[in-house]
Formats: sequence, C-alpha cells, structure tokens
Amino acid sequence: MSDDIILETRGLTKHYGGVHALEDADFVLQRGEHVAVVGDNGAGKSTFVRQITGVEQKTRGTVIFDGREVDFKGPLEAREAGIETVFQTLALADDLDVPDNIFLGRELFKVKLGPFSILDYKAMRQATLDGLQKTAVKIPNIRNTIRNMSGGQRQCVAIARTASFHSKLTIMDEPTAALGVQETAQVENIIRTLKAAGEPLILISHNMRQVFDLVDRIIVFRRGRICANLKKQETDPQDIVAYITGAKTGPEYMETAV
Repeated sequence: MSDDIILETRGLTKHYGGVHALEDADFVLQRGEHVAVVGDNGAGKSTFVRQITGVEQKTRGTVIFDGREVDFKGPLEAREAGIETVFQTLALADDLDVPDNIFLGRELFKVKLGPFSILDYKAMRQATLDGLQKTAVKIPNIRNTIRNMSGGQRQCVAIARTASFHSKLTIMDEPTAALGVQETAQVENIIRTLKAAGEPLILISHNMRQVFDLVDRIIVFRRGRICANLKKQETDPQDIVAYITGAKTGPEYMETAV
C-alpha cells in the first residue's frame, strides 16, 4: 500500500440475510483528496460508510486505514484511530449541551483519578466557542441541550464537533440535507477549510452542484456496487445521473482514477 493512500477497501461486502446491500467495494482514497460518494437511495452509500467506521460489522472484505488493516468494533474506535464522521442520524446526546456533545468520549479533565475525576468544564466551553468560531457555526446559547435546538442547529453542532478536532479522515453523510441556504454555505466553507489544510474527506451527497463544487473525484454506487469512478473534470452532472439510474454503464469502476 502506497504511503500516499489514507484509506483502502478491498472486496468490502455487507449482507443482511439475503439482501446484498454492499458487494465487493474496492475503493482508494489519497491523502488530501476529497471524494464524493453518490447514488440513489438504497444504492449502498451509507452501508459502505458504516462498514468503514465500525457502526456495523462487514460480511467480508478488508479495510486498510493509515497503512494498517483495521477492523473497528464501533465508531469510537474509528474516531480514536483518526476518522471523524457526521452521520445522517447525527449521533448526538439530546440531554447534553453543546460542549458536552462536542467533547463526548474525549472529555477534558482538571484531575483524572477514575471515579474521582473532575471535568474541566471551563476549558471545554472555551474550546467549543473557539471551534464554533473556526467553523462559523452560530449557536446562540451553547448551554442549551440538543433537544431544544432546531434540526439545522443540531446538524451544525455535529459538523462543528467533527471539524473542531484534527483528524486523519473526515466522512460526511448528507451533511446539508436538513439545512437552509446560509447553514449549507457554512458547511461547504468547513469542507473547503479541510481541503486547504490537506485533510482528506469522503462526502456522501445527492446535491450535484455541491459535489462538483467541492470534490476531486466522484464514486457512483448502484445496487450495492461501485459502478463508476470518475475524476470531476472528466465528467458532468448528466453523466453522473446516467450512471446512477443505470442508463450508462462502463469499465470506469474497474479503475482507480487518481
């Protein structure tokens, strides 16, 4: 495996009983590269991400991340390895406030002595404000619980959590699906910031304008399989839609367009 590759999957497959949700997905992501994963509903996009991040256990196949084979037992293990993910379900704790959600699983402590540990709430609140400022996400009151926030605010908290920590890989699953125009622009600016910092990203999106604005390469899933792997400058939205619908097929998926 080349040192330029941050993530590779070989024959990644997921079956739910007799349903083949993902079949033999071979995928390569270069360091610093931004790749879009597109396809119709049920095409296998989110299933693909869930196998990589350990949300589900794969039926078969290999995942190689940052130069070593991995088999994450859950998303916390993936995060500890350096993969930050914004899932469609957001994975936020409704009864916690913004700082507690951003630092969930990686809390800051004044004193760490097992059950006698003392959390450093002041430092977590300040780091939260710094992270929100960095990502241009506006939350009027960070002490509000997630339960009392709008859908757009919740999504922004999830994205701010991802962007507030340096990661080896960021994955965003439909990050702007529930957002308005202004919030969508903020998320897209976060993605551009990650690109400028050289951080690789996988973006799952139905938004063709967004895909062509933000990524280097486009992977198309259809019926659980990768059916196209195209450099952005060598294709167009009509071409991508043709692959998504099955109106067009070809040998592109056999190649690694890097």
